[in-house]
Amino acid sequence: MAEKKTLWHELTKGFVSENPVLRLVLGTCPTLAISTSVTGSLGMGLSATLVLIGSNFVVSLLRKLIPDKVRIPAYVIIIASFVSIVQMLVKAFAPAIDQQLGIFLPLIVVNCIILGRAEAFAGKNSVLASTIDGIGMGIGFTGAIVLIALIREFFGAGSVAGLQILPESIPPMIIFILPPGGFFVYGILMALANRLAERKDLPPAELQSCEHCPMSVACGGRFVDQADNEKEVKEA
Repeated sequence: MAEKKTLWHELTKGFVSENPVLRLVLGTCPTLAISTSVTGSLGMGLSATLVLIGSNFVVSLLRKLIPDKVRIPAYVIIIASFVSIVQMLVKAFAPAIDQQLGIFLPLIVVNCIILGRAEAFAGKNSVLASTIDGIGMGIGFTGAIVLIALIREFFGAGSVAGLQILPESIPPMIIFILPPGGFFVYGILMALANRLAERKDLPPAELQSCEHCPMSVACGGRFVDQADNEKEVKEA
């Protein structure tokens, strides 16, 4: 029962409490660039989810065989292999989606979400738990980017997934499909996600980032230190 509870936690944590986009603030570049269209966002989310599941599975499977000094290059090679597979599948079966995603599809290789999960979770946990973690984080990423796209496309173009919703007599607010609109919607949803997490007594998203970042050593883990200091102040 305890194991099932743990696996359920690994699956659902990416939905809100550790959502990679709205709470951990990872993968913001493709999120803001692709989220002008629900169709493109769904394609990006599903592609990233497939890569997440595959890379987490293989990284966890080989975690005891990969030398510590070369683990990051090894992770990148594994991720790149799955990205190449996904890219070929998208080109073959969904050329319209491939055209919409453009350069952002191969750039999944350097997506912080993928590399971050490999370093923070898959390299330290079992194959089953890592696979479930990949599924949960993929669902969280897909849900976040599609939600942003839904709002931006509806208000910015009056449509959803290419289907016209608002009558032509109502002029759309073009700013929503422009970069400022993307940042505005992203910020509002991030605030809502943090508000939901506060009800569960979770720390703010920026104070969780170092735990999931493979480059935390380079910056000295300042966010983690800040979180510890704030905790000490509250206890005092």
